[in-house]
Amino acid sequence: MDLENQQRVKDLTEKHGAENVVVILGAAEGEAAGLAAETVTAGDPTFAGPLAGVQLGLRVYHAVEPEFKNEVDPEVYDEQIGMMEMVLDVDEIIEEMKDIREEYCKFDD
Repeated sequence: MDLENQQRVKDLTEKHGAENVVVILGAAEGEAAGLAAETVTAGDPTFAGPLAGVQLGLRVYHAVEPEFKNEVDPEVYDEQIGMMEMVLDVDEIIEEMKDIREEYCKFDD
C-alpha cells in the first residue's frame, strides 16, 4: 500500500472511527493483499509510511472474498471483477486475508 493511500486510510479512520471503516483490497496476489491488510490492521510492517507503528485494527477484505462479493450487485461484480477471478488464485487470497484478520483485526466479522 503506497504512502498516499496509507494517509487516506489514517485520515478516514481518525474522522469516522475505526469501527466505521472497512477496507476493500484488490491486490492480484495473496502476499500483496496480506501486506496491505497487515498495514491497515497492525501498522506498516516496512515502517516507511504514515501507518508505521499505528495499529488501526480495521476490518479488511479482498474484493474476491465471499464476504464482499455477497454484498454487491451481482451484475456490477461480474462486470468489474468477474474476469479477474478467473486469473487470480482466489483461494490463496482468501486464506491470506483470513489469516490476517484472525491475527490482527480487533473487530468481529
